[in-house]
Amino acid sequence: MKKNERKDLVTNIYTADPSAHVFNGKIYIYPSHDEDLDIPEDDDGEQYVMKDYHILSMDSLDSECVDNGVALSEDEIPWVGRQLWAPDAIYLNGKYYLVFPAKDKNEIFRIGVAESDSPVGPFKPQENFIEGSYSIDPAVFQDDDGRIWCYNGGLWGGQLEMWQSGSFNPDERRPEGDDKALCALVAEFKPSMDAYVAAPKMITVLDENGEPLKASDEDRRYFEDPWMHKFNGKYYFSYSTGTTHYLCYAEGDSPEGPFTYKGRIMEPVIGWTTHHSIVQIDGEWYLFYHDAKRSGGCSHKRSVKFTKLNIAEDGTIETIHPYDHE
Repeated sequence: MKKNERKDLVTNIYTADPSAHVFNGKIYIYPSHDEDLDIPEDDDGEQYVMKDYHILSMDSLDSECVDNGVALSEDEIPWVGRQLWAPDAIYLNGKYYLVFPAKDKNEIFRIGVAESDSPVGPFKPQENFIEGSYSIDPAVFQDDDGRIWCYNGGLWGGQLEMWQSGSFNPDERRPEGDDKALCALVAEFKPSMDAYVAAPKMITVLDENGEPLKASDEDRRYFEDPWMHKFNGKYYFSYSTGTTHYLCYAEGDSPEGPFTYKGRIMEPVIGWTTHHSIVQIDGEWYLFYHDAKRSGGCSHKRSVKFTKLNIAEDGTIETIHPYDHE
């Protein structure tokens, strides 16, 4: 495998939503696991069944990718009802923590944590979800000062808009038109990784005039899939626009924002969803993502890939056109 090739990392199973990290000089990818089932698609995401997690690993970008088997399954987690969606991971206090979303027994998405002595598991889940957590797509970022931030949230099936009143309401009106766009939640984890320091709050992405992005601005507003990386002292919040299928990024001076929209990371891929992570490997930056090319465009049968990411000294990210070199 060459560093710039966009091949499916594994083909024995369908994988999506990759969160990539380097631990002890080795590359680990924490994806969700798409079941190879024929299920009708809908806006609530019922087609994304996802019953367990498989951790992928690579000795280097030039080596083959290994599927390390089941690391955690839904029947091992006391509070979970169903749907183990996109996870992330962090190494802290001599332990590896898998941070994941799932629906509880009341069909409400929450954020859970499981721990292991190994980056590939098996992971032992905590007894309950993180108090005060809701919605999907956790991304965990440890800043230079050691503080640990969790970003998460997704519209539609991710239930983010159902919490606008402060409590869960499945009939809550979706923002539209000139309404301020909803955005990702941010909360600080306690070092114990079993609770938040304070309740999550919603961050803001601003336009070039310093105004919050509007709900109607579907080419730029947040939908799901948050990620955070730091470059030359600045914080870069990246995300998927969902309905328009772009990966975008915004820049800020604080891990809590606000962030100013800067541009696109990637044009649309084959398949409905776009989900990514950004990681530095051997001094260069890479984008891990997925598409549904191998399944012929089936939105819930996706495969994880990676490609080099070009970042200029001022933090500007060169837009990737995923199929230009095929």
